[in-house]
Amino acid sequence: MKISTKGRYALRLMLDLALNNTGEAVSLKDIARRQDISDKYLEQIISILNKAGYVRSIRGAQGGYMLRRPPKEYTVGMILRLTEGTLAPVSCVEDDAVECEREASCVTFIVWKKINDAINEVVDNITLEDLVEWYHSKSDDYVI
Repeated sequence: MKISTKGRYALRLMLDLALNNTGEAVSLKDIARRQDISDKYLEQIISILNKAGYVRSIRGAQGGYMLRRPPKEYTVGMILRLTEGTLAPVSCVEDDAVECEREASCVTFIVWKKINDAINEVVDNITLEDLVEWYHSKSDDYVI
């Protein structure tokens, strides 16, 4: 499994909103500048996040975007699945996979299942709040 640029940038965008979660909207241009990401590309990503209800859009001169919920309510897995779709390494271990006729006798299925479980364990147990805390604890060393 390889996370696309869209998934990586969506996570950075959400983290930027969490780091700047002051109660005021954050402009996409400011995020683009801080993250060194094209504002046109961020517009595409923010549209996905907005439609999913992850962010709130504020119109006007002082407009921009805000998280809809506290950072502790967003997991890395939520954000990546929204932008990437499944995180499963192979289709036979996806949540809605059609049962494979070989599953019962397929030794490699065990490998794929373990990889999938490990990925989900990590991404579903790290929140934006965790990332914010990590950033602040190592702010001299970390970039987003």
